[in-house]
Amino acid sequence: MITSLNDKITLNNGVKMPGFGLGVYKVEDGDTAIHAVRTAIDVGYRSIDTASFYDNERGVGLAVQESGVPREELFITSKVWNDQQGYESTLKAFDESLEKLGMDYLDLYLVHWPVSGKYKETYRALETLYEEGRVRAIGVSNFHVHHLENLLADCKVKPVVNQVEYHPHLSQLELKAFCEKENIQLEAWSPLKRGGLLDEPILVEIGKKYGKSAAQVILRWDIQNHVITIPKSIKTERIRDNADIFDFKLSDEDMAKIDGLNKNERSGSNPDDF
Repeated sequence: MITSLNDKITLNNGVKMPGFGLGVYKVEDGDTAIHAVRTAIDVGYRSIDTASFYDNERGVGLAVQESGVPREELFITSKVWNDQQGYESTLKAFDESLEKLGMDYLDLYLVHWPVSGKYKETYRALETLYEEGRVRAIGVSNFHVHHLENLLADCKVKPVVNQVEYHPHLSQLELKAFCEKENIQLEAWSPLKRGGLLDEPILVEIGKKYGKSAAQVILRWDIQNHVITIPKSIKTERIRDNADIFDFKLSDEDMAKIDGLNKNERSGSNPDDF
């Protein structure tokens, strides 16, 4: 389990990825994105998660350049969007992402959604990029067990990460168990259910016990479940508070109470219907 903002998890290809990072979904490009990423890096975050679909890769790249932190100390993730999928178009999309970010490599590149009939060809392009050394690790996002089984049947490079919606109302137990068995690291997007869990009475009550907010309790639950988490915020105070989760530990009883909140309820799309 990671014990500080600097701790890393070793992925199945040996690459080390920070266990905590900043997500930038729906963060407006330009000053807003630059401010959020700069703030996070100043606080001590070393992992930034973007995607071509977020349309803020330029801002992320500028923030990284302005931060003064050497590129090799940061872990940058991006993703190929659905209308870019397919072998050749994915290679092109990767080049476009790198150009916008102003970087010559990525740490992690993901297939954003399992587009039916296309995601295996898309992943084959990721394998090519990986073999060429242009990306340090490759993986997937929003893949159910059946998508992973289909991919694993004939992929050459096992995905290191499956980034999915994961929070106390959607604890993804079957998927989590499958990923653990296959040594694929689970990563949580929307860990706070887009703010929909911040008033959950049980989480608020547990937070009072530790002098923490409901958000901090959820993010700590992620970490203690060995799930990488990337909460999004553009507010300086929230970015700081989200990372302030390494000075307490949830008891087994409190972990079980949070586990009991599961409703298999999504705030985003079901990958089978998207």
